[in-house]
Amino acid sequence: MRHEPVLLVIAHGSRDPRHAATVHALVRRVRSLRPGLRVETGFLDFNIPSVQGVLESLAAEGVRDVVALPLLLTRAFHAKADIPAVLREAPRRLRIRQAEVLGPSPLLLDALERRLYEAGLTPADKSSTGVVLASAGSTDPEAIAVIAEIAREWRHTGWCAVRPAFASASLPRTEDAVRELRTLGCARVAVAPYVLAPGFLPDRIARGAAEADVLADVLGPAPEVARVLLERYDGARVPMLTAVGA
Repeated sequence: MRHEPVLLVIAHGSRDPRHAATVHALVRRVRSLRPGLRVETGFLDFNIPSVQGVLESLAAEGVRDVVALPLLLTRAFHAKADIPAVLREAPRRLRIRQAEVLGPSPLLLDALERRLYEAGLTPADKSSTGVVLASAGSTDPEAIAVIAEIAREWRHTGWCAVRPAFASASLPRTEDAVRELRTLGCARVAVAPYVLAPGFLPDRIARGAAEADVLADVLGPAPEVARVLLERYDGARVPMLTAVGA
């Protein structure tokens, strides 16, 4: 009998209780989309269970195969360094494959638009609305370049203009991007947080959106985000099963 690898969703963790609550809500949606798939959650910091604790528990149960999925939108330091380091410390009996990060993905653009429409915009507003794509920020040039490319790609779907902004580490800040869009002559300005869960940096984005007309919610447990998780899981699962002759 072939056993599907366990999906281990790896979240950063936060002192803000909204973060873990949102992560768990997203994981519940993933489970609802694929009944029968075992999905576990581990945190790198601040919250429990820890990634290492989950891996040790799985090994003790006799689990063999695990797909470790970073709950990250860009491939920056955590995906390149922190998570691989934790996975290297996993029990030796486990076969672990690290999946790709969630972004970029057309589904995430769909999720961003879902949140904007939930905040009051309509598809008819696109051509007159400038959007700030507000991310947490990073010191990693690759991650910054990805956000800029997503903004360029999203602009081609019909928005008046799209500008990237960052809550930390990089510029411009959300408030500066809002003012730039005003200067460009957009009839309204909306801020779309390109973040998965509430917390310190998303709160900073919200403060920077004070002069905007619309502030969307974080991506959270949007169905499109859950579908991306399953796509990344499948992308890592198939070669893993092939390798063991399943």
